[in-house]
Amino acid sequence: MDCRMDGRTALVTGASMGLGLAMALEFAKSGANVALLARRADVLAEAKAKIEADPAVKTGVKVGAFVCDVGDPADIASAHESIVRELGPVDVLVNNAGSSHRGAFLEVSDEIWRADLELKLFGAIRLTRLTFPGMIERKWGRIINVLNVGAKAPPATSAPTVVSRAAGMALTKVLAGEGAPHNVLVNALLVGKIVSDQIARRHSNLETNQSLEDYIVESGDAVPMGRMGTAAEFANMACFLASDAGSYITGTAINVDGGLCPVV
Repeated sequence: MDCRMDGRTALVTGASMGLGLAMALEFAKSGANVALLARRADVLAEAKAKIEADPAVKTGVKVGAFVCDVGDPADIASAHESIVRELGPVDVLVNNAGSSHRGAFLEVSDEIWRADLELKLFGAIRLTRLTFPGMIERKWGRIINVLNVGAKAPPATSAPTVVSRAAGMALTKVLAGEGAPHNVLVNALLVGKIVSDQIARRHSNLETNQSLEDYIVESGDAVPMGRMGTAAEFANMACFLASDAGSYITGTAINVDGGLCPVV
């Protein structure tokens, strides 16, 4: 199966580390020009250098780093303008930026709700609003919304993050229906327990003597496959959906979770 993306331009938010970086790297290996969006210029520069230095990335693939707060409409508009100017129209949009703020419902303030929705939901809406028309005009496009399995099976004390993610799943279905007649395919990938920088931060916040490696092994015990997934495994599925190999898949929310989520 050929998952090449030669000649495409892919925009990935939250691309400076973790899943975002893994997806951007896989796209670049597959021949796509990639636009990395994140808030921190120093970490973005490191991510750009890592992709450019990978021996599997062919000469001629362009990698652009764009500082952008996806929760800021003006930042989004400016970054998109720069991407089109430097790399060309966006063919693949991956809405991956987000945090994992969660707590008891009565402890979540309006400010926290607004910040979470601005980043995860409205960030995706605004970037899609900018890129969707060009995809429709060119009769080719891919949008991937990175969500969490909590969007399908929300546990207690998981607001606001799972509510924002569930809204993202609904957005995916709406866009898929509108994009399908124009060969613009829209899907969601739902994260389960994946080894990432977010997992490292969560371990650090526990203030435990347990090593990160042991924490990852222990956390993986809850997964039917008996381990946590890797960012590369997640990126492989994203690359499949972003390429012509996934040409008849749209409007789906795919669990990449080793069988963890009780909802298909």
